[in-house]
Order: sequence, then C-alpha cells, then structure tokens
Amino acid sequence: MLGTLVNTISVLVGSTIGMIVNKGIPQRIADQMMRALGLCSIFIGIQGAFKGENTLIMIISMVIGVVIGEGIDIDKHVTNGVNYLEKKFVKKQTGKHTISEGLITSSLLFCVGSMTIVGCLNAGMLNDYTMLYTKSTLDFCSSMIFASTLGVGVMLSAVVILIYQGGLTLLAMFAAPLLTTAVINEMTCVGSLVIIATGLNLLGVTKIKLMNYIPAMFLPIILCLFM
Repeated sequence: MLGTLVNTISVLVGSTIGMIVNKGIPQRIADQMMRALGLCSIFIGIQGAFKGENTLIMIISMVIGVVIGEGIDIDKHVTNGVNYLEKKFVKKQTGKHTISEGLITSSLLFCVGSMTIVGCLNAGMLNDYTMLYTKSTLDFCSSMIFASTLGVGVMLSAVVILIYQGGLTLLAMFAAPLLTTAVINEMTCVGSLVIIATGLNLLGVTKIKLMNYIPAMFLPIILCLFM
C-alpha cells in the first residue's frame, strides 16, 4: 500500500497548491486551460484504447457495463452524495464548477489507465512501487492544474485514489492468476474509452454520465476467461 499512500499524498499536496494559485488566474485563462486538459485527456485515451486486442470484449464490456451502471445509476448517487455534502459544509460555491464535477473528472483521470492498473499489480504481486511512484509525480503536477480550475473536488479525489488503487493492490495479491497481460490490456482499453469521454465532457461537447461506465472496466476480468 506504500505506493498508493504516496500517490494519495501527492494529489493532496498538488491540489492544495493548485487551489492557492487559482486565486491569481483570470477566468478566460482558466477556461482555456480546461479545454487544453480536455484535448490532453482525449489524446491519452486514444493511446490507451489501442492496447486492446479483442474488439468484441471491449464492445461487450461497454454495453453490459453501461447497462449495469445506468441500472444502478452510479453517477446520480455519487453526484447527489457529493452535492449534499457540498450544501451542508460549503457555505458559498465559488466558480462555475461544482465539487462533484471536479471529483468525478479528476478521479477518472487519476485512476483509469495502464499506469494505475500495472502499478497496482506490480505493488501487490511483486512489492515493486516504481510505477506508482512515477505516477505520483505525474499526478502531483496534474492535480495542481486541475485544482486551479475545478477546485476542491480534485482534492477529494485523493480519497478515491486511496480506495481504488488500494483495492486493486489487494486484488492483485489474491487474484493474480486472473490478471493476465490480456486482461490488463482489455481493462486499459475500456478504461481509455472512459478517459476519451471525460475529455469530451471537459470540452463541453458531451454530458456523459461517466461514473455509469465504471463497471465496464472490470468486466474484461470475467470475459477473458471465455473469449
């Protein structure tokens, strides 16, 4: 869990710095930074999407995953929960981005991708934290930029990182035989599609309920057993 703890702290520190710097950034520059982050997210997503080797697994994962996500409506529950906390504990909303928007957007970008998956697997199976340390450095820089435009929601994503990456690390310890290279590639592919959707949302092109696609990321673990 050491790598995950370092990653969590790096996001907390980076987002704190970003929120302090935010006070000196004009709104028009912040808007352009947001669009730039959207373009970068799409690029990162496209890179990862090509790691998939079985298109059928990707399609089935996305279709079944979104059915599960929409059925539960994960996005609604997460958004309502964060908005409730926001109204209860935040006296005044500053800027045009809600806490839930910052939390969901940054959590997906920090937690979805090959570095997260492979880094957690290496930590759980080999006690090798090198990749998570590298990811921590990148997330430190990214969290400063995101927090300067999306606000405190980015800081709260550190909790998601702790739970998600910690869970993956524990999963790697007990389910190592199932997490083959093929499974990792397909999980990365599906997750990268979610990152592309995140970029489109940041650009204002779409309003996709991103959290409802999360179940799709884990379905390749099952599908790769049969396909």
